[in-house]
Amino acid sequence: MKKNRFATIDEYISSYPENVQEKLQNIRNTIKTLAPNSVETISYQMPTFKLNGILVHFAAYKNHIGFYPTPSAIMKFKKELKKYEFSKGSIKFPINEPIPMNLIKRIIEFRIKENTTKQI
Repeated sequence: MKKNRFATIDEYISSYPENVQEKLQNIRNTIKTLAPNSVETISYQMPTFKLNGILVHFAAYKNHIGFYPTPSAIMKFKKELKKYEFSKGSIKFPINEPIPMNLIKRIIEFRIKENTTKQI
C-alpha cells in the first residue's frame, strides 16, 4: 500500500489492491448516500467528508481500515465497538474481515444529525 500525496478520493482508493478498494468504495458510497450534500476532500491524506464541518475521515492501512467519526460518535457507539480496537477518535476494522456497514451507517447518521444541528 502506497504512501503518496492524493488530490482526490478516487486517486486514494485506486492506489490500493482491489479487495481494499472495494471496502473503501463501499464506505464512500454509504457516506454519499446518507449525506448527499456533503463535500468530498482529502484531509490529512485521508478521504474526508465535510458537512457543516468534518463529518468523517477513513483510511486504509496494512491490517485495518481506519474510520474517524469524532470522539462523540465513538462514545455514543462504545458498546457496539467493543469487538474492534478503538480509541478516543478512531476505530480499526480488520482488513481481513467484513466491514460492519450497518454500524457505520448508524454512526454516519449520528454524525449527520450532530453536524446539522450544531450552532456555527
